[in-house]
Order: sequence, then C-alpha cells, then structure tokens
Amino acid sequence: MSTQRPPTIDPPAARRWQQMPASASAWLHEEVARRMEQRLAWIKRQPQSWAHWEPVRGGLQAHALLERRYPQAGSVVVHAQAADAAFAKKAITKAWWQPTRWTAQATRFAMPAEGEVQMLWANMALHMVADPQDLMAQWHRALAVDGFLMFSCLGPDTLQELRGLYQAMGWPAPAHEFTDMHDWGDMLGAAGFAEPVMDMERITLSFETPQRLLQELRGLGRNLHAQRFPALRGRQWHAQLKQALAGAPLQLTFEVIYGHAFKPPPRLDMRAETVLSLAQMRETLNQRKNYPANP
Repeated sequence: MSTQRPPTIDPPAARRWQQMPASASAWLHEEVARRMEQRLAWIKRQPQSWAHWEPVRGGLQAHALLERRYPQAGSVVVHAQAADAAFAKKAITKAWWQPTRWTAQATRFAMPAEGEVQMLWANMALHMVADPQDLMAQWHRALAVDGFLMFSCLGPDTLQELRGLYQAMGWPAPAHEFTDMHDWGDMLGAAGFAEPVMDMERITLSFETPQRLLQELRGLGRNLHAQRFPALRGRQWHAQLKQALAGAPLQLTFEVIYGHAFKPPPRLDMRAETVLSLAQMRETLNQRKNYPANP
C-alpha cells in the first residue's frame, strides 16, 4: 500500500476549503449520515462517550440521531476552525431544549483527549483532506482500546457524468480523484485499526435545472485537483457549461463508501533484534560446541 498523499489533491486548496465560512450541511451529507446511523444497529457495543468529527460539513442533523441512539453517553464535537465550532454549538445547543433529551450528558466542543471516546463518527470527511493517513492517526489517538470508528466518504465513480462532460469539452477534471474503498481499508490497517469492514452504494440525484445542479455541487465541496483550471472562469464559460449540462440528462452519480473498524489493544513490540556479524556468529557456535556435557 502506498503511503503517499492523494496525488491529485492540491494541499493549499484543501486548506482553503477547510477554512471557508460555515454554512448549513449539504443535503447529500445529511442523507448519507442518516443511512450510516442505521448501520449502527449492527454494532452491539454501547459507547459511554463518542466524538462527532467536523459535523457542520458532515451533517449536523446526525448529532440528534446519535444522541437518541446513545442517550446516556457523553459527546465531543471536534472542529478545527473556531467559526465552524461556533456554528455547530449554536445549532446543537438550540436542539437541546427538548425534554426528551435532558437526561443526556452535555456536549463538549473540543478535541478529545487521547483514548477518551469509544466511538468516533466522521461523515464525508476523508475525501476532502490532503493527508488522510494523518487524519486516521488523529482518529486512532482519540479512540479508547476496543472503541470503533464509523466513517463515510466519496468513491471513484462519483461525478462520472460531469467528468465525461468536462473531458468531452476539453476541460480539466471537475474534481480530484477519489480513493477506492479497498485502499481505504489498507490505510486503516496501516493506521493501527483492526477488522476494517468496507461497503459501498451508489446514489443518483436528478435535477430540474443546470442551476440547481451547480448549486448542489457548491454545497458538497470544491475541486481540489492540482491541475484544475488555474484561474476563475468568466460568464461566457459559465453559460457554455450550463448549455452543455442542459443538453445531457441532469443527473449526478455519487459512489458512497461506508467503513467501520476497531482499535485493538497495543501489540507487543516484536521489532527488537540482536545483530551479529558473521565472525561473531561463528564464535558463538564454536563456544556452544565446547560447552561441557551435563553429567
């Protein structure tokens, strides 16, 4: 398995995307979070505390679903940007004023301590970072031994219709390349996770107009491809894009990858070794030959 960063993602572009002002979660991300929450029924372990990683972009509505599933568990909301944390805190705190949720523990807004949580929830985050293996390492540190990770992201077949259109028009790719689920499984193992289970489904969205299609795309993310258009396009290009979209079925396919894995107990360090030269090895063997026999 390669340990290189995704070759088509431009790290500065990924940082700019993470620093953009917070807004409502994309509809697709909320829908994927809802479907992922249903998969928790397969896992019998009941966390006493859990972390919600970057919920503003990943789907804020999932927080209430998770609190309902684990009513006695504490939760930690993790956001790298202060503006996103404030946005999430306002939305989640507002939802707290419901009598059915007064029995739950209060939500903290901070980075969890090492080994603090028994579940880490990360919806639609991995495919938008320039160093996914570093992100997995952060998740691994936050989880307690025997805790589990639940995550989702986009796969390689995502936006195949738009990729074909851009290629036909002779334009650079409309999005960076997305990683295959088997490679994600390998990365999880390299990060120290055990028993990774990967699954995939395709969701096709239809739109009434090209404008509505482009609006949905803007909410989902940005094109982080290192060889994307080097500058802003003008009105003429935008009109050409909408005309090309209008001449094709207004549909977009999204390959959604779901995964979960556990954090196993630390392994014994088996790397300790003794290095002997060939001469030292011969001397050791000769000494053993000259040992007196047991009486």
